Amino acid sequence: MKRITFLFALPLVALFLGQQVLASASKSNVGTVIKDLKVRFSGKAPELTGKPYILEFWATWCPPCRSSIPHLNEVYKKYKDKGLEIIGVTDEDKPTVRNFEKTVPIEYTVAYDPYEKLEKDFGIQGIPHAMIVDATGKITWEGHPMSLKDSDIEAVLKK
Repeated sequence: MKRITFLFALPLVALFLGQQVLASASKSNVGTVIKDLKVRFSGKAPELTGKPYILEFWATWCPPCRSSIPHLNEVYKKYKDKGLEIIGVTDEDKPTVRNFEKTVPIEYTVAYDPYEKLEKDFGIQGIPHAMIVDATGKITWEGHPMSLKDSDIEAVLKK
């Protein structure tokens, strides 16, 4: 019986560890202040001055990213009227993303970083990777987007 339980649990452990590896950075960015996002936006750039936001790094070819998008859409729906923005940053081109959105809609802002400058600046080593940024521009949390907690989001909305 123990052997069966172990065999059942093994894939779950691998999935958890895989998410942690995918959502990794070479350094902790918590406490870092973002002064300016040097990215191109898919449409009009959102006004971020004095507003909290989630910054998420992703790609169309990344299965965990595909799984995170509906979750982030729900987070955005829940908190956008309270002032939260979500910006999904990819190094892919606009036509690739637009084609992708036909099957996986993205309801928050998409930004393009074709030279991966922002990703390199933050030491992002695996995607998807998200950061909560408070109204002052300070990163207060980072990790896998599926690990976002309402309490972490609500904490930056109260400031």
